[in-house]
Amino acid sequence: MEILTTQFFAIFFMNGLQQRRNSWQDGVYGTTCPIPPGKNFTYVLQAKDQIGSYFYFPSFLFHKAAGAFGGIRIWSRPRIPVPFPPPAGDFTVLAGDWYRSNHYVLRRLLDSGHNLPFPDGLLINGRGWNGYTFTVEPGRTYRFRISNVGLTTSINFRIQGHSMKLVEVEGSHTLQNTYAALDIHLGQTYSVLVTMDQAPQDYYIVVSSRFTPRVLTTTAILHYSNSRRGVSGPIPGGPTTEIAWSLNQARSIRWNLTASGPRPNPQGSYHYGMIKISRTITLANSAPYMNGKQRYAINSVSFVPADTPLKLADYFKIPGVFTLGSMPTSPNWGNAYLQTSVMAANFREFVEIVFQNWEDTVQSYHIDGYSFFVVGMDGGQWTPASRTRYNLRDTVARSTTQVYPRSWTAIYMALDNVGMWNIRSENWARQYLGQQFYLRVYSPANSWRDELPIPKNALLCGRARGRHTRPL
Repeated sequence: MEILTTQFFAIFFMNGLQQRRNSWQDGVYGTTCPIPPGKNFTYVLQAKDQIGSYFYFPSFLFHKAAGAFGGIRIWSRPRIPVPFPPPAGDFTVLAGDWYRSNHYVLRRLLDSGHNLPFPDGLLINGRGWNGYTFTVEPGRTYRFRISNVGLTTSINFRIQGHSMKLVEVEGSHTLQNTYAALDIHLGQTYSVLVTMDQAPQDYYIVVSSRFTPRVLTTTAILHYSNSRRGVSGPIPGGPTTEIAWSLNQARSIRWNLTASGPRPNPQGSYHYGMIKISRTITLANSAPYMNGKQRYAINSVSFVPADTPLKLADYFKIPGVFTLGSMPTSPNWGNAYLQTSVMAANFREFVEIVFQNWEDTVQSYHIDGYSFFVVGMDGGQWTPASRTRYNLRDTVARSTTQVYPRSWTAIYMALDNVGMWNIRSENWARQYLGQQFYLRVYSPANSWRDELPIPKNALLCGRARGRHTRPL
């Protein structure tokens, strides 16, 4: 994948791609130097042991507000069965909130200690009201891969007069439940099948905001090829602030245990619920003011970027860039402080991570390099007794999960991917102002079997500038 930049330093992140053994190419500033203006850079990617629907976007500074999104589709290998017939067509839907202000204006606002204003609207594939059309043939079934690429807002997706059969979530084939509307939180991707079984005309495709003080709505058009009638009637309504509705829907999304994933063996042959937990990590978000400015934190630590990507500093053993263990593994409820926070972990640990949210807003968390099992979510304070309510059989494996207001979400994750990996809020303002940290998964073997060598074309910046990658 070759990237050309022409105006500013940039880094591109492939949301959900695990970059197995290769955090060098992860596409965030903690691992990767920005591409200089006017220069090319080639990302060498291997979508090993992955199938499904993902997207990419610019991750450096606040460039995500400028757009430059794109969908990523990873197909199953030949002769590996897929649990549904080939669709007649395959559509990518990139939806999310939108601001009229340029990315550097929004960034200056955050740097001055303020939060972002309410979004100016919602977009579907970069277009506003009825600005994008999906043309279909009557009687046929199509696949829609829907991603929330927004900055701050959960969305709800629905199609007038049509039901949606969920088939895949971020690389996991799911039980094929049918939904009239789907909540999609920041950074998440859902894949649905829709059969064109209605009268031949045009229908609204609707995206609306969730859990916002006022509801934003936008539409695209589903156009039957033999339609002689435009969209009509009221725009279908959807949920607005109902948390229980969203929580129940999230719990209904289950793994298809008999379907193959990227390999021929069934997904359910991996019995995650029978593996002994190595340790529990609890992560609590907060919104402190520090020196009169808005910041965001995890376990009272508000992340500040270093002058050198952490992966390069680790590889070249550059002192003073970060300190292992600077990210606590549980909340201390003390005063918030600034830190280039890195948590230490060992290769092949099997960890339980609890996201605890005491704020009144929905949180969305992404973990680079991994797919994890969302074993439980509920209101209130998580305690060890909460484990009795875990789904240890068929919960879905994914890379992004929501945490509802004054609630918790628990995940299981096998640390089987060596490298330096970002754990962050997918609310891009919160991420920019400190709600993130890095997880260093370490193997003492120093073997290419566990981690690939530094790429020959790796960009070197900060205190790594002038050093050498490798001769081969």
